[in-house]
Amino acid sequence: MLFWVQCRLRDYKTIKVENFSTSWADGMAFCALIHHFFPDAFDFNKLDPRNRRYNFDLAFRTADQRAGIFPLLDADDMVSMEKPDWKSVFAYIQSIYAVLK
Repeated sequence: MLFWVQCRLRDYKTIKVENFSTSWADGMAFCALIHHFFPDAFDFNKLDPRNRRYNFDLAFRTADQRAGIFPLLDADDMVSMEKPDWKSVFAYIQSIYAVLK
């Protein structure tokens, strides 16, 4: 699953996904993954990693609206954690994979 994500994000030079926890902490990797499949949904280059809540909301909302991927994660929960729970992130990525593979 990690390799699948890394392949989808190879063109996003500022995004390094090395795990299913800290690599997802600012929401940018979620946004990049969703943007890969829906590049017309938002301007990825205007996103700021410091704007974590916005990034999570944008990624989860876009995945839900564009692909029907239920947001298993909550932006408030993600913002409250410095180190996201890898099992929760992995489960959400699996749901993205199941729909968009």
